[in-house]
Amino acid sequence: MCGITGIFAFNQIGSFYMINLGKSMELLTHRGPDGRGTFIEDLIALGHRRLSIIDTINGRQPMHDQSNRYVITFNGEIFNYKKLRKELIAKFSCTFNTESDTEVLLNAYIHWGVECLSKLSGFFAFAIYDKHTHEIFIARDRFGVKPLLYYKDEDKFVFASEMKALLAYNVPKEIDFTSVQQYFTLGYIPEPDSIFKDIKKVAAGTYMLVSKRQIISRRYYQIPETVKRNQSDSFETASQKVQELVDVSIQDRLVSDVPVGAFLSGGIDSSVVVATAAKHVEKLNTFSVGYKDAAFYDETKSAELVAKTFNTNHTSIILSNRDIADNIMGCLESMSEPFGDTSSLPLYVLSKHVAPSVKVILSGDGADELFGGYNKHKAEWLVKNPTLQLQCARLLHPLLKMFKGSRESEWGDKLRQLNKLNDGLHLSDAERYYVWCSIFPQQEQGQMLLAQHLNETEYKARKAGVLKRFANTKYDLNLVLHTDMELVLGSDMLFKVDSMSMANGLEVREPMIDYRLVDYVTALPSEYKVNSKGTKLLLKNAFKDVLPDKILSKPKHGFDIPLTQLFSKDLKNWIVNELLEESFIAKQSIFNWNYINILRSSIVKNNNLDEAQLWSIIVFQFWWKKFMHEPAK
Repeated sequence: MCGITGIFAFNQIGSFYMINLGKSMELLTHRGPDGRGTFIEDLIALGHRRLSIIDTINGRQPMHDQSNRYVITFNGEIFNYKKLRKELIAKFSCTFNTESDTEVLLNAYIHWGVECLSKLSGFFAFAIYDKHTHEIFIARDRFGVKPLLYYKDEDKFVFASEMKALLAYNVPKEIDFTSVQQYFTLGYIPEPDSIFKDIKKVAAGTYMLVSKRQIISRRYYQIPETVKRNQSDSFETASQKVQELVDVSIQDRLVSDVPVGAFLSGGIDSSVVVATAAKHVEKLNTFSVGYKDAAFYDETKSAELVAKTFNTNHTSIILSNRDIADNIMGCLESMSEPFGDTSSLPLYVLSKHVAPSVKVILSGDGADELFGGYNKHKAEWLVKNPTLQLQCARLLHPLLKMFKGSRESEWGDKLRQLNKLNDGLHLSDAERYYVWCSIFPQQEQGQMLLAQHLNETEYKARKAGVLKRFANTKYDLNLVLHTDMELVLGSDMLFKVDSMSMANGLEVREPMIDYRLVDYVTALPSEYKVNSKGTKLLLKNAFKDVLPDKILSKPKHGFDIPLTQLFSKDLKNWIVNELLEESFIAKQSIFNWNYINILRSSIVKNNNLDEAQLWSIIVFQFWWKKFMHEPAK
């Protein structure tokens, strides 16, 4: 696991920017504290920061092939590299100088070209330069576990693992206000767009071939837009196959020359991962986070039950409000693009505590999107299969709407969910999906943002791109799950996991999104996943004889963190008098002051705050001060 960066100059003007390679690499030190390497030649410069996982002695990069024609800089892990190595030796008589997956990946591209991507099991973002053709081949893994951004103009093509490392090349920083709208809608900016107009993200499952003449971009993998229904397997048969595929996926992800641990929240997903990994690793190191001052958020008892059941070496990290407040700046500093998912903060703190013990960690990310585990998935089923519960929610809507609800308590969270449910009941399938993904309703955005920044034509075009499956296919709950896999998983969950873990030099592996498991489960009927009995039914059934009943019957509990008290007490002065200060808001010329002033008053009075909305504003304001108000650091 590493950080990569590079510049391909098309002419001498572009080559002047190569001097910034060292600065870009320095800004990726946290991703690769174990080593650094460069390749510089004429109009090309490649950089690499290394976190040593496989062949810790000889796997240094950038790496050349034996002919010295090709050079690679690579971030990620190829889990089936030993199998591919044997195939390359048998078919092409390849010889290898190292035991690293990097050398196998380089030879796979040399001999198979683009077709090598379909053979890879793992996650990656890499660039390979061909000295003879003067072309760079760039690719990103199927689901976008590893990030990669790029900028191009007539003089150069620049890429890096993180935004701040790309900005080190002094590329233009023109705000994309349609991206700002998307950010305040969803809490993140969906790929391929970014906060800046001319900086793009390489989309998941995409490769690019870059030369001075042209840039070719192709999608080599995606979940089908049409809903396939593979009904050849019964529910029980599918459950058995899921268990087998999860086991294979986890065995693959235990490949490492350093110790591997696991996050353990006490929910079903991480419990499945731990239960399976514990079969192959004696005394698996597991880690959970809990909250001393907020019992509603604390799941450590469930985590400890799972740890005891599977005899893991477990560590519970218990945080106070003071601990959370002390880590907010570190979390915010690690974001080089606005990212408003509140669970970034606990993940940052957890990664910070875990990194000194292990370099590699397993997580259950992706299971909710794949198997249908979110509350909105149950709500989708209810909309199509109305019950008395749904009728009551409709009748109570006018009364419930008077209160925003809160994540601070069980009842407050229920109220919040009911309001969200009611907001989507009378909408079309596509609009309902979008509303249930949203932090700020569109109407409220109109009150918050100045009118000159609201480009409705471009915003609607991007929204249509997000919802394309709904336009092309007859409704099925799998449409929702597949859209979540592409939108929520790729641009939210995986981005969050990568940025927060790598900020602390920790590699996270997600066995629940192995492409073989994904290809199988996405083609199964949606009723195998969500129906009248609940959510994530297939996964629960697959592990019903493995996990404790208490874990299987446990209701969904998001990876959230208590924020309201922090906002209204510990951080109140900083938020109100610095981030939301009137002269700063006026200088930004983005927000409507009347809206911000009302928000300031709500913070001071601790009155009906929506912590997700406020957090997204805090993140944006902090980011703006760092990257737009001052030189990037």
